[in-house]
Amino acid sequence: VTNQWFLPAVRGDIPPGCAAHGFVCDGTRILVFGGMVEYGRYSNDLYELQASRWLWKKVKPQAPSNGSPPCPRLGHSFSLYGNKCYLFGGLANESEDSNNNVPRYLNDFYELELQHGSGVVGWSIPVTKGVLPSPRESHTAIVYCRKDAGSPKMYIFGGMCGCRLNDLWELDIETMTWSRPETKGTVPLPRSLHTANVIGNKMYVFGGWVPQSAGGEISSHDGEWKCTGSFSYLNLDTTEWIGLISDCQEDKSNLFPGPRAGHCAVAVGTRLYIWSGRDGYRKAWNNQVCCKDLWYLDTEKPLAPSQVQLIRATTNSFQLKWDEVPTVEGYLLQLHADSPVPPVAGTPVTGVPETSLLSSQGGCSLHQNPQPLPSIPYPELKVDHPSQTNNLIPNNVQVSLSSNSLLKVEGKEKVAAPENKITQETMKNHTDATGFKESNAPSLLPVCTSMKARDRRWYDVGIFKNNSAVVSQFYLLPEETLNISNKTEGADVPDYRLLKKQDLFPGTVYRFRVAAINGCGVGPFSKISEFKTCIPGFPGAPSTVKITKSVDCIHLSWEPPASPSGNILEYSAYLAIRSTQLQENPSQLVFMRIYCGLKTSCIVTAAQLSNAHVDYTSRPAIVFRISAKNERGYGPATQVRWLQ
Repeated sequence: VTNQWFLPAVRGDIPPGCAAHGFVCDGTRILVFGGMVEYGRYSNDLYELQASRWLWKKVKPQAPSNGSPPCPRLGHSFSLYGNKCYLFGGLANESEDSNNNVPRYLNDFYELELQHGSGVVGWSIPVTKGVLPSPRESHTAIVYCRKDAGSPKMYIFGGMCGCRLNDLWELDIETMTWSRPETKGTVPLPRSLHTANVIGNKMYVFGGWVPQSAGGEISSHDGEWKCTGSFSYLNLDTTEWIGLISDCQEDKSNLFPGPRAGHCAVAVGTRLYIWSGRDGYRKAWNNQVCCKDLWYLDTEKPLAPSQVQLIRATTNSFQLKWDEVPTVEGYLLQLHADSPVPPVAGTPVTGVPETSLLSSQGGCSLHQNPQPLPSIPYPELKVDHPSQTNNLIPNNVQVSLSSNSLLKVEGKEKVAAPENKITQETMKNHTDATGFKESNAPSLLPVCTSMKARDRRWYDVGIFKNNSAVVSQFYLLPEETLNISNKTEGADVPDYRLLKKQDLFPGTVYRFRVAAINGCGVGPFSKISEFKTCIPGFPGAPSTVKITKSVDCIHLSWEPPASPSGNILEYSAYLAIRSTQLQENPSQLVFMRIYCGLKTSCIVTAAQLSNAHVDYTSRPAIVFRISAKNERGYGPATQVRWLQ
């Protein structure tokens, strides 16, 4: 995101400049209908912009079979749902002389059917039941459909018909029935030239022209009016109004957008952007100042990122990444250090040669001699946190809109105290670099200890702007901070500059989790991933894995480890395959070795790929692992997901 405006080089049937037009966005195409194209002259032209090619086209819809097409107008609403646009109301000029404006408020209702991708079919005039909303212009209209049940409904709010309105109307689009829903809470003041946007199950209403005196509805045509910066939402499931910023709220610190009307607002995910508008300040009655500020509001905490993935590991660092979460300020990465777990004898896997079983629920690993799979660090292993208590949650966060596209987050954070601390017994058996006990029989290492039986002490690695990090240290919280009770509200935000850092140790298992941050605070944490740093003397993980596809096979290549710790004797490549174990426990991956040799590349045949397991944890992918061997043995594997 550059936060830079640019002027695209458009071509085709470029429309004239217009005001108070209808505007909908359907994927990469934009439809513009009507508006005032010059002073006193209104339009009923329809234009389509293909934004992928910046190509304008004037489109000519068929007239309705049961009436005339929409007359020229401005201040109408134009709403998209599915493959249809719904046009309601607006202001027409009764006079044929554009210099002699005789206003006529409209409450006609049209449906415009779109063709897939480009073009339109034509206008129709739906037959509706119930009482039609009264004529108006500069109102808002949104369409909402509950996820669980119910038909789509269009809501019309406010507008102007000589005086401002604050009535709410509902149209059931399936039955084409108009009604006036009963609402709870405080209805916003009558207004026009405001905006309304749907995010989740809420309709957010901002700004517009409202009566100068708040003492009830004003019916006088020439009453005093002012612009407002008030902000409310209507819960569309409960039809309850909730006020967020009142008309009389003072904002001396410029934390909120100033009063305005005729602005535009758009929802991107759960973020609401507000741009420009007129402030209504009368220097000489007609002289209004245009705002040129861009604001946004985060309405919900961000979603959890997908789990942390390993790019490469060394003896004292990891390079990690995770999927981006849209419209966030940054990411909080935390780690949890584990002690080794004593080995327990297990049951050997039979019938699948050269395979290894991995449990993503706890990092259990089972292998067959004589070829132990180099399976630690465990990339992409997931452990579900049994309780959703985040150890670092912003408390008492004030959300403020910012005019420079950087939303301010102010507040304090609380840190959860450690629970059920257990010192785990260290492994007494000799292990190789992969952490497996040397034995002639297969061994099972259960790391599947319940999280309740673990020390829940999570440490901050830091806050990262982008969705990747090189981790070689983490911050140690002072002991007195760790002992603060969960219920303490006033724990200070850690100042990382004052905290001591701890380096990562070789040959140690670390758990990682990541949470996204926006103006509402820190969102939920991702599922937990578990990786192990390399042991000195063993080779590091191969790097820069590349996968290219040809007609009947895949070409897999990689670069040698950055730290070979001696001569590389061979590489092994593995493919995650379908198996009965996977069907019984979908959280386990079974790997088959598809290559062993000195080359840093191999061919994966169509026959081998036909057995591949498709991992659907985020986007569908086939999973490969590659590891290197020196005189000491195999080092950690690099795991890659090849998106399908």
